[in-house]
Parts: sequence; structure tokens; C-alpha cells
Amino acid sequence: MATRQEVLKKVIDSGSLPTLSTVASTLINITGKEETTTYDISKLIAQDVSLSTKILKVVNSSFYNFPNEVGTIQQAVAILGTNAVRSLVLSFSFLNLERPRHGSGFNYEQFWEQSLAAAVTAKLIMAKVSSERDQEDIFTVSLLQKLGKLIFASAYRDLYDELLQEADGDEGRLLQLEEERIGANHAFIGGEAARHWNFPDSLAIPIAHHHDPAGYTGKNAGLLTDIRVAHLASLVANIMYSGNPIGYHTPFRDGARKMFKLDTDAIDQILTRVNTEVEAAAKYFGLKIEGTASIPELLQQANIELSLLNMSYEQINRELVQAKMQLEKLTKELETKNSYLEGIVNLDGLTGIYNHRYFQEFLDKELSRSNRLGNKLCLVLADIDNFKKFNDFYGHQAGDYVLKEFAGRCNSMIREYDLSARYGGEEFVFVLPETTIEDALIVAEKIRAEIEQHKFEYDGDDYRVTSSFGVAQFDGNDNGRRITKTVLIERADQALYSAKKKGRNRVEAYAEKTGWFGKAK
Repeated sequence: MATRQEVLKKVIDSGSLPTLSTVASTLINITGKEETTTYDISKLIAQDVSLSTKILKVVNSSFYNFPNEVGTIQQAVAILGTNAVRSLVLSFSFLNLERPRHGSGFNYEQFWEQSLAAAVTAKLIMAKVSSERDQEDIFTVSLLQKLGKLIFASAYRDLYDELLQEADGDEGRLLQLEEERIGANHAFIGGEAARHWNFPDSLAIPIAHHHDPAGYTGKNAGLLTDIRVAHLASLVANIMYSGNPIGYHTPFRDGARKMFKLDTDAIDQILTRVNTEVEAAAKYFGLKIEGTASIPELLQQANIELSLLNMSYEQINRELVQAKMQLEKLTKELETKNSYLEGIVNLDGLTGIYNHRYFQEFLDKELSRSNRLGNKLCLVLADIDNFKKFNDFYGHQAGDYVLKEFAGRCNSMIREYDLSARYGGEEFVFVLPETTIEDALIVAEKIRAEIEQHKFEYDGDDYRVTSSFGVAQFDGNDNGRRITKTVLIERADQALYSAKKKGRNRVEAYAEKTGWFGKAK
């Protein structure tokens, strides 16, 4: 029997590894370099007109739900960030890999569907369990987590067809057969293929361990979270596509409770939303999928089929009536839960204040109103200083508490018609309509001082943090030039960067004529 390394060498030497596009492979390399700028990334992607068009189509869809159209790749990179754009490029590259023309029992169409289902599910789960981990990275990890299967289907075509038939949808059995008959399982091969492509550890390690979170012996808590989320997403994808939904449903629920302490409502929300989210994502990425039953319907049908095996004719009639009533009840419950989800779509799940999506919509409306009425408006970006170090030292639970308390304190110090929102991670944003730059500086300084003096009391301990603020003003006209939303955000971000560069725990404002001016603590 070949060793894992021998199997890996054979796979690489045989040319069975899928070939990434030139843009994708180059992007992976340059995003790992500190000197790479957003301009470098947008310039690279713009070289591929077809890819650029696809990315802009997704960016301008409800997948991101931006209120205004994003017209260029450079704008997309600036708004989404490097990781999100990298995720989109890799997603298109992966989903558009050339299918083999020779005959094979491997179901490529179902493979793409199941991979996308896992990716979408992973984002839904991550939104519930962690405010710190990158949802774009976990989307990429889960999209590529079955990459090893694709490689085996090419390198060991006939043998792998036999293994798939013998396993009959049982993922655990398939892993065992791969080890016994090939010498390595698809999770290991997928992780090593990712390393071969120079993927960062944040992608390669979760791919390699998604079937066995307990097998990860590293000390990186963030990576362990990603591995566990990818594992749970794989279980949900198997509920949808394995043909044995009940066999994966219980492990998913048990795992979600044990690994992340998710309650029944949170688990139900994930399972309820998966189908519609997958169908929407498939449309955005140009993947044709057949209409599939929802997970509650799959489970209901599976339970009915199991019960039918031992029922008499009279029992069948009675149970079918009962099943119909249960299905009607389930439908009403789903309608209620969907209404609830619609009600919280604009709120950040951790802090309870508005989320990034709602901030974008609110800012567009206020900018339009300011233009119409000739009023000034100020945008304030805030960042908790050295928050990553805080998390690493005190733990993510204490960090999450600080984020919630920070949001609450800030929200209590602004006017009723102002807006506070979570911009992302430890960054927050405030929209102050009808406010001059001088007044906005006063507001930001009051918040900064309050945070500096505030005791963050959690689990019997007191914590202290400081924060930095960047302020920018919109008055509809800037020396004859129209100020756009993107420019306003960039100016506030530059001011925030200046505050950090000058020592943190301070307020800085952007001024076009004089450059930077600010007020320290």
C-alpha cells in the first residue's frame, strides 16, 4: 500500500491537479505580500474581461445587496476588501474548471452543487458563531473542501468510481475506503493541493481537517473555529445530497450544540435558509441546479419513507394525514421564522446595532438628502485599538463582550436620528446628519474619552480599551467637485489611519486643503 506522500507525488506527477486560471494563481501569490495594494489587485483582475464582468455581476446582486451599482473592479476591491475579492476569483476559477470528456461514474454536476451548498452553509454558520472570523475565507474553504474527491476522480478514475459506489453516500465509509485502497483520503489530498497552489494556511489547514476537527492539534483558536464550521457545513451538504438526510441531520445538530453551543432556534434558522441561499448563489455564479426540496421537506420525506416500511394500509392512511398536518404546521412555523429573519436582517448579530448592509443604505439616503437640502453631513469611523492582541490575550468571549459593550456605549451618546453601525470586525461607523466637522470632532472626542474611562466588567474582571476615530465631512461640493460616498468613506478611513499612526486613542479629521488636523486625548 502506498504512503500518503507517495499518493500525493503520484497525483502531482500525473497532472491530475486542476489548473487554476492565471489570474487566480497570481492573485494568491500577491495577496500574501504586505506591499500589495488594492490597485495591484484590481489591475490584475481587470486583465481578464470575462472574470471582471462576472465579479461585477455578483457584487451588484443581492448576494452583497449594495444599494448603489459598483461600476469598476477597483471600486469592488475597495468596498469588499482583499479577502472577499480573492474568494470570488477562486470561486469562479473552481466552478469553471474544465469537466473531463472521458466517461466516468463521478457525478460532476452534483459535486459542484454540493460544494456550493457547503460554502453557502458555512457563511450562515459563521455568522452565528463568530464575529471575528472572515466569512469570505470560510466560503472559500468550504467550496474547496471536497477538492480531493475531484482529484481522485481524475487520477484514479475507475477505482474511485468503485469506492463511491461501495460507500453509497456514507462519507465516513468513503474516507475509510480511500485510506485502505488508495493510501490517502480526499481531505488530506485537498489540503496538500491547496498548499501546492500556495494557498495561505487559513485556507489549506481547514480543508485538510474538515472531516476531523479533533485531529487538528494546533493552538490557533481561529483556525479551529474555521475547521469546525467547515465540518458542520459538510454535514449539511450531505443532508441535501447524500440520499441519507437523517443520517447526517442528527450529527449536525449534536455538533452545532457541542462545538458552538447553538440553540435549537439558531440551528433551525440555518437549515431553513440554506435552500434559498444556495439557489440564489448558484444563479450569481452561473451554476445551473435543479430545484431541490428544502431540508425540512427532505427530513420529513425520509421519516415518512422509514415509517412506511412497517405500516399496514390503514396505518399508512392515518400517518399520511398526520404527515400532511405536520407539514402544514411546519410551513406555518417556517413562515413565522422567515418573518423573524426579515426583521433582524438589518441588525448585527453580536452587538445588536445596525450592520454594514443597513449602513450603506442609510448613508445613501442621507447623502441624497444633504445634497437636496444643502446640509452638511459627517462620517466617523472608529476602531478599538489593538483589539486582535486583546482577543489573543484575554480570549474571544471577553472580546465579544467588549464589542457589545462598546457598541452600546457609543449608541447611547449619539442623537436619535444619527446612526451607529458595525462596519466589520472591531470597526464601527457613525453617520451624523446635519453636522459640521467641528461638531463631529466634539462628538467623537466625547465617545473616545468615555471609552477610555469606561470599565468593561466581564466575568468578575475589569478590562480597559481605547479607541481611535477618523472624521470626514460631506457638504455636497468640494472645490467644484462632487464628493461621492466612496470618497467620503475613503477620507474617513484615511483619517482613522492617521489616528492609529499617531499613537492611537485619538481623534483625527480629514481636511482637503490643510491635510490632517486632529485632537489628541
